[in-house]
Amino acid sequence: MFGEYSVNDNQAESADDDPPPGSRTPGNLPPEPASFVGRERELRLLGDLLRERRLITLTGVGGVGKSRLALRAVADPRQSRPDGVWWVELSPLRDPGLLTATVAHAVGLADHSPRPLDEELCGWLADQRLLLVLDTCEHLVTACRHLVGELLQSAPGLTVLITSREPLGSPAEEVVEVRPLPCEGPDSDALALFRARALAAAPQAVAVFTDPVRTALAAEVCRRLDGIPLALELAGARLRLWTLEQTAERIGERFEMLSDARTALPARHRTMRTTIGWSHELCEPLERLLWARLSVFTGDFDVAAARAVCAGGPLPAARVERVLTGLAAKSVVLRTDERGAGARYRMLDTIREYGQDWLGELGEARLVSDRHAHWYAALCQAADRGWLGPGQVDWYRRITAEHAQLRTALEHLLTADPTAALEMAGALWFHWFACGHVHEGRGFLERALRAAPPTGAVYNQAQWALGLTLLLQGDMEAAGRIAEECMRDAARLADPERELRAAYLQAVAVLMPGDPVRALGLAGPRARAGHGGRTSGPGWLLCKLATGYALCDQGRFEEAIDEAGSLREACAELGERWLRAYADYILAVASLGLGDHGEAARHVRAMLSGKRLLGDRFGIALGLDLLAAAVAGLGDGELAARLLGTGHAWWRTVGRPQMGSPSLTALRDQGERQARAAIGDAAYETAFLGGAAASTG
Repeated sequence: MFGEYSVNDNQAESADDDPPPGSRTPGNLPPEPASFVGRERELRLLGDLLRERRLITLTGVGGVGKSRLALRAVADPRQSRPDGVWWVELSPLRDPGLLTATVAHAVGLADHSPRPLDEELCGWLADQRLLLVLDTCEHLVTACRHLVGELLQSAPGLTVLITSREPLGSPAEEVVEVRPLPCEGPDSDALALFRARALAAAPQAVAVFTDPVRTALAAEVCRRLDGIPLALELAGARLRLWTLEQTAERIGERFEMLSDARTALPARHRTMRTTIGWSHELCEPLERLLWARLSVFTGDFDVAAARAVCAGGPLPAARVERVLTGLAAKSVVLRTDERGAGARYRMLDTIREYGQDWLGELGEARLVSDRHAHWYAALCQAADRGWLGPGQVDWYRRITAEHAQLRTALEHLLTADPTAALEMAGALWFHWFACGHVHEGRGFLERALRAAPPTGAVYNQAQWALGLTLLLQGDMEAAGRIAEECMRDAARLADPERELRAAYLQAVAVLMPGDPVRALGLAGPRARAGHGGRTSGPGWLLCKLATGYALCDQGRFEEAIDEAGSLREACAELGERWLRAYADYILAVASLGLGDHGEAARHVRAMLSGKRLLGDRFGIALGLDLLAAAVAGLGDGELAARLLGTGHAWWRTVGRPQMGSPSLTALRDQGERQARAAIGDAAYETAFLGGAAASTG
């Protein structure tokens, strides 16, 4: 009935033995950017500290290379951990309340319990040995200090590496200051980086670095820039347009003009701000305007979003992409293609902060933030129309890629336009319900419901979405109350689709605790009659799903097969995969109930194939329990025990084994009894532990 998408792409290779996420290559390290040079001493020190200490913080001025150094250090195979090396990018995060959810999702925990998420995360990591990197923490120091302290106390096998412009201030913290690159000598690291960036921007500049006189001038540029990597890269990119001599002269003029400015700042901060300011002045007017407007984006973004949010006035939409390309050539924005969905761009924090200052000076901060929020709200509306269609997987990937922007948009709308925030949060129901963001979704929905007027279809949709999150967290009473409110509102709105959605919510709220008769009474008639017997709306499909489960729970297996077959056919016509896989699950349960273990195994393998495609953790855990029961019935007790062990590891990622459902627990226990009877308790325990160990193998 439920499920959520994994954040990891490392899915199982065989439906007979599905290892949990990360079993092949634990971790989620981002691709290493180009132009990494030097840092041998720092890497040796950091390598030793990561083996000896449990909390290390890399500090230093913005642009000095903390993140790149951290990534190079943890990517070293000698720093591998049995349970992985996990990277958490905190730069886009603005709400400290979402810190724990961000970390949990990164390490593969999509918790469904109503307990505080920090407690669940501590329990999840308690017996794991892993390396966790929290990148860019300076704006979340207090929250990071608290969470890291809790995690280190609970998980003795955990090592944490922090990058931040300031230390956390934790007692166990080992602080390492990341200094600029050495500038002295013809073979300095600073000169090597400047050379690499210059040649990338202008290959013809190779002659500069074969002439000793001009090489000495390049070294002087590096010294003037204090060896700060970001400053060197910005200056190196200018060789696309200027000679080395012009670059040196204009840097000198800029520094002389601002030598007395910002005297309250440390020297390296002044150098970085001055270099960015110099780069800003050298941009064309439209480039400076786009730079300022792009500063509203958190995380990465695509060209379509940049065009929609940043066009206007002297910058027409048709010119945005060309101007954006110019900023990329100057290293003001970075191009990333790692998601495989076309070109995306991002700004480094230091550069974005400069743009935000200018956006404020232009008086456009509210205007551009409004555009940003409404663009992503419209994207969510489009996703809502496509959640249960042929573009389902594509929409999942698109919305996942935009997660940071969605958070920023929702936060803005909660203050600026609560009704729009409510509509956006409700449209994301599938993202919250099926994609592993239950805690976050509940938080946004509750805030939006408090802020917006309690009337209309938008309010009804958001209430229903909140009810779905409550189901996953096991709060059936609250979900049932919301379902009743949704049903009354749907009747007042005379909206049959909303009545069907409310009926599904009502049915599952009583089905999971063990009342299939009442659930069937709520969902069955609507599933069989909805809109003349056929519809493509989510409500009808979901009611058919609940009806199939309720029939199985009552032992009415032939009827369940008919219901699930009808649901599967409807999903196939729509090109939908998530519900279709659950239809396969019902067919498998019903076949098992009729004693056809081979047919049950065939259906559940089809179900697991769909769930691997979508990374649905709950669905995979369900399927493994069911496949174990089918295999045990066929007499293979050892494989059944292994499957139950692997399923147990998957259930841990969900946080609530068998969701507390009596029928799901009974099915799992049936497989265990048959497996133990077939091979004995000792062999069962060995095979079970072997299956569970797949999560760390």
